[in-house]
Amino acid sequence: MLVLLVRYGTEKYPSALTDLLDFYRVQLPGVDPELIVIDNALPPAHQEDLGRNIILIGGDNASWEFSGWDRGIAFAGRQLEQFDLVQLATDAFRALNSAYLDGITQRMLDVITHRAAALGHIDYFNQPVDLFGHHSQAWIRTSALFIPPAELQFLGSLVSVNDSAAFFSGDPSRPFVHDAPLSETFRGYIVDWLTGEGTGQGVTWHSRFALDEAELARFQAKALAVVNEHALSIRLRAQGCATVDAIWLAGRIARQRFRSPRPLRFPDWQTQLAERTVHARRDDRTS
Repeated sequence: MLVLLVRYGTEKYPSALTDLLDFYRVQLPGVDPELIVIDNALPPAHQEDLGRNIILIGGDNASWEFSGWDRGIAFAGRQLEQFDLVQLATDAFRALNSAYLDGITQRMLDVITHRAAALGHIDYFNQPVDLFGHHSQAWIRTSALFIPPAELQFLGSLVSVNDSAAFFSGDPSRPFVHDAPLSETFRGYIVDWLTGEGTGQGVTWHSRFALDEAELARFQAKALAVVNEHALSIRLRAQGCATVDAIWLAGRIARQRFRSPRPLRFPDWQTQLAERTVHARRDDRTS
């Protein structure tokens, strides 16, 4: 396992690296991960040994975690192909509804190894949105996901969008230009998630802020990160890579629903989330 952990200094999430190491120690004791910690607050030339199988390098904050992961993949180079899986993670991987990580097992990782599949937590909007002409409603959370290296190589850069001029007006009262390549519904979700009461699902973001002149640059950068996260799932699906919900997969394995030697087929996200809800209710009744 190669782990690419992106952070921006250690002030906001000082225990992120320790928490990630504990995750492997507790959840995946049979996995011996190699970690590249990409710090986007450090200059690109920075390189430092942090201990056994852990190296710290300077990053690239142009597109936040997405350009940081690109930096880590470039640093790994041809060695990327030697790993069965790559975990993409940010230092905020434990910051919001991260209980799904507690169910990750070696068997789940085995299911997606050498498959066109990315494992993590599937999020969704109540209504579909449009981005660059693509109709989409669900995406896989990028704060912690597992993916075969071949799928990363097919993707190329993890940065899907970096042209802020195509999106933003410079006016905090109407932050998006009229012809920005995303639907009004998506615009509303972004504003409500970053600055308001969330997207209508009873969950709010952990780092909300006011959308005003002082915070406009921050809003634009974070909004592009939201777009890049959603665009990544669109691109994965387009290249034939399934997005697999960890809670759904844990439920399938626990209930022994597949015994065939043939590889498990991954249903669409609606089916996964419907079955995920059933599994969660059953777990609640037996806890």
